[in-house]
Amino acid sequence: MNFAKKFAAAALIVSSLMFTGCGQGQIGCVDKNKVMAESPRAKAVTEEAKAEIDKAVAAFDEKYPNKESMSEEDAAKAQQELQRELQKIQQKYSAHLESRFNVVVAEVANSKDIDVVIANPANQKLLHQGGIDITDEVISKMQ
Repeated sequence: MNFAKKFAAAALIVSSLMFTGCGQGQIGCVDKNKVMAESPRAKAVTEEAKAEIDKAVAAFDEKYPNKESMSEEDAAKAQQELQRELQKIQQKYSAHLESRFNVVVAEVANSKDIDVVIANPANQKLLHQGGIDITDEVISKMQ
């Protein structure tokens, strides 16, 4: 549903720019999946998050060395504790990466006088013609 709202908003903005006759509006597009897969910053943050997750799992294993002998209730509580810790780590790194991505997209859009930037992942193209693809520039600036 969230994607549907974003798609509808992007379609509304794109169509309003085309039909209002402004002609001056620049539309940019970015493939966030490609940015997250290829940018050095995203790779480094992912490795950092993975290391912290491995550390949390090791601490869990050290804290509960006899998980097999625990009661089902205690094992479930311990598992929930681990899940909460892993989720906290994941949220921290995701928020950091998302924030950096948004800043870089805004910088690139401003430098190219782009009015609107839409998500345009390779597997769900919204913009097939026209527009300015800023994906590669975002990747290079995500340092």
